[in-house]
Amino acid sequence: MSYMALYRKWRPVSFADVKGQDPIVQTLKNQITSQRIGHAYLFCGTRGTGKTSIAKILARAVNCEHPVDGSPCNQCPSCQAILSGASMNVVEIDAASNNGVENIRDIREQVQYPPTEGRYRVYIIDEVHMLSIGAFNALLKTLEEPPEYVIFILATTEVHKIPITILSRCQRYDFKRISLETIGDRLRELTQAEQIQVEDKALLYVAKAADGSLRDALSLLDQCVAFHYGKLLTYENVLEVLGAVDTEVFSRMFGAVAEGRTGDCIHILEEIVIQGRELGQFVTDFIWYIRNILLIQSADEGEGLVDMSQENLRQLKEDGKKADSSALMRYIRVLSELSNQLRYASQKRVLIEVTLIKLTKPSMEPNLDSILQRVSHLEEMLEDLETGKMVLPSGGIDGGKTGTGAPLENREISGRAQGGGADPPAARVALPKAQLEDLALIRNEWAKIVKDMGGAAKVYLRDTVVEPGGEGCLTIVFLDSMNYDMGKRPTVIGELERKVEDRYGRSIYFKTRLAGRGERFDTIYVTEEELEDKIHMDITYED
Repeated sequence: MSYMALYRKWRPVSFADVKGQDPIVQTLKNQITSQRIGHAYLFCGTRGTGKTSIAKILARAVNCEHPVDGSPCNQCPSCQAILSGASMNVVEIDAASNNGVENIRDIREQVQYPPTEGRYRVYIIDEVHMLSIGAFNALLKTLEEPPEYVIFILATTEVHKIPITILSRCQRYDFKRISLETIGDRLRELTQAEQIQVEDKALLYVAKAADGSLRDALSLLDQCVAFHYGKLLTYENVLEVLGAVDTEVFSRMFGAVAEGRTGDCIHILEEIVIQGRELGQFVTDFIWYIRNILLIQSADEGEGLVDMSQENLRQLKEDGKKADSSALMRYIRVLSELSNQLRYASQKRVLIEVTLIKLTKPSMEPNLDSILQRVSHLEEMLEDLETGKMVLPSGGIDGGKTGTGAPLENREISGRAQGGGADPPAARVALPKAQLEDLALIRNEWAKIVKDMGGAAKVYLRDTVVEPGGEGCLTIVFLDSMNYDMGKRPTVIGELERKVEDRYGRSIYFKTRLAGRGERFDTIYVTEEELEDKIHMDITYED
């Protein structure tokens, strides 16, 4: 006897064998046991989820002489005849090749004759969305009022292409993608029955590659077993057969992308090409890798949403520290666009190389998320720069000479405002010791505070200067009017005050104002005692 593919050999023959579609199975079993059988069913869903298999089981169950809990016994003459394809009661039609009006007219003529044996004549029309408009119109009347001994079962992967007039005449059942765990358990069961030696990690990758389709999983497993027949099927064997890439390569590639190492990205891609991996599959798997990082970053229980080992979870967490959520979403967007282009591309490698360059150089894109990523990089550079310079002098806080004042981009504003000429000496203003300490703390940490603000608030607060505002209060001076309009909102200021109190344990209130034209920000703030000791002149005190 010739070899039978696994997906054909292990096709479900009873409702108990169906995996991953429990609500649909239970509903159909209840209809059969209660004799409330419908005349038209529509099974819709992605490929390989059991639509045709359940249609055949239902066709046997309604004609079975001794059904068991709603399932066919598969032993009576009626079940045996349907299983062998010899029964005239069950007619399977492929609408992809029989989609004309004349094909439907043949069905209308056949349904006039009752079954010679059994109770029902069942018509299974697969890929029903392929029928022509004329064929659908010819089917309407028969589908609405068929003889009591006729059942129609329509199956489709593209339910949106079916006219509403057909949908309204059918009981619709939506088949869901089968979960990774269910597919993995089924593969373990089959490999044990077939006495196939395989690593559990290899089975899990096959289940993941099937993308919710049990039939695809069995076909992939069949392919991998055939390539390494008689040997232990390992994870590396599966990667080799399917042209996939190990997780470690994704980690290296992600690190190179996040750190802007374009050359390393190209070298890693070169390794993948030399190993003969499928480039389209690599891009798809890389998108999933970044998606997992984003889930762990964004969701409260993200680890539970990612099905992988603790070792891989630790690696994902480490990689997640290299990029924020906005950068991750940009990576996913750009790679998803690439994935669509690769389907019809003749130079896949070139397209991937161009995309990697685009990922590592956000300046090449004018999109908002690219601009935000560039701003984030600039903020990190600014923070590093300020961290090395922020040494508070004993004489107080100056307005930019020692790096303790406003952010770097604001420290030269007075010179520019005055037309580039020499500025007069900076004014010295005395503050109470408590106010000076609050000002020193917030100015020194301002870059970090702004960076940690959520959403767009950190963009609004980027071009700002912190100035004294009174006892227990500081003033945020905005240099841009648009940022001022958005940043002065109570929600933004409230979030800022909460972060300062949580992090530094100080209740500081913030006021806002817009900087005046030509305003200087180089005022030196000192304590009253220091000012009196060092300056013998009239002293100005700020409230």
